[in-house]
Amino acid sequence: MEFEIWWLIGIPIFFALGWLAARIDIKHLVRDSRALPNSYFKGLNFLLNEQPDKAIEAFIEVVKVDPETVELHFALGSLFRRRGEHDRAIRMHQHLLERADLGAEQRAAALFELGQDYLRAGILDRAEEVFRKLAEGPAAAQFSESRRFLLEIFQQEKEWQKAIAMARRLETETGVSRAREISHFLCERAATEATHSRPDAARAQLQAALEANRKSVRASILLGDLERAAGKCEPAIENWKRVEQQNPAYLALVAQRLLEAHRDAGRLEEGLTLLAGYLERYPSLDLLDTVFRATLEARGAEAAYALVRDELRRNPTLLGLDRLLEAQIIAAASPDRRRDLELVRNLVHSHTQRLARYRCENCGFKARQFHWLCPGCGAWESYPPRRSEEFDLAP
Repeated sequence: MEFEIWWLIGIPIFFALGWLAARIDIKHLVRDSRALPNSYFKGLNFLLNEQPDKAIEAFIEVVKVDPETVELHFALGSLFRRRGEHDRAIRMHQHLLERADLGAEQRAAALFELGQDYLRAGILDRAEEVFRKLAEGPAAAQFSESRRFLLEIFQQEKEWQKAIAMARRLETETGVSRAREISHFLCERAATEATHSRPDAARAQLQAALEANRKSVRASILLGDLERAAGKCEPAIENWKRVEQQNPAYLALVAQRLLEAHRDAGRLEEGLTLLAGYLERYPSLDLLDTVFRATLEARGAEAAYALVRDELRRNPTLLGLDRLLEAQIIAAASPDRRRDLELVRNLVHSHTQRLARYRCENCGFKARQFHWLCPGCGAWESYPPRRSEEFDLAP
């Protein structure tokens, strides 16, 4: 490559232009920083010193001094909502919406934030109004999340028909199945119909739930309950037995029902044999407890002891040991032996009491009874139908 004389002139010029551009950028930066209120830098200093409360107060002063700080309004509003200070978050976003100079996109964003403030504050009617406006307005595509919030609101308000319609709309828009949620909404409607002594309407809702989700254990359980209430043991049993094909982990929820229906039909032994088979194939502490109690009542302590002993060999658990000791205490002939066994059982029983809890897989909320809808996070079927400490306490 040949050396060109004009390079000697061009290279210094390029350096000079770069230096000039840097000087201009620095001047702009200095001018912009001087334009910021002192409270802004105080807030940054508080954040660096891990003093968030003082930083928030400093940033609020910035907003008062310089109302043009739109992004700071948004940041503070979201922060207040996360901290549970819903009133302050609402005021912050309402103040934004009152500004005449706010652009259409920023106004829609402020409205979206305000809707979330109302929702978290429990002001559901206003939250619904805001999200409806966004979901049906010109920014509907941009704020598609509004429809998910509307679904959440309909669930909290127990507006199940609206919830079904919104879930189906979301299903169409996103391509993600919401069959499980829809089946639960239909089960909720069925429960309402049953409460108002309308069994035929309840049955229709439950059939629709099974059409929406063939694996809806809850629909099968409720259908069995309806048949049992009508005095029809055989259809009730068939509905409850369907749970094995849908999800055998839930058999513990229908074990007592199956037992009582077989007893009413005069086929208690058949019911016990059925449950014993379930226990062998799908071991569960709740199922073991039900089968043990029924065997103890129907066949005596010796049969109950043999049942628990065999189960304990297959699946060693403290609950199994607790029931084994209980059967031995009942069958013990000597008062001294009975006292010794009771001493051991009391020690084991104090630990097995911890088993009487279910735990949500989504948020970790614990409850003594089974819930289809988690009271903590509002998730459907987030409680496994097995005790949370079932395996933790296994020897």
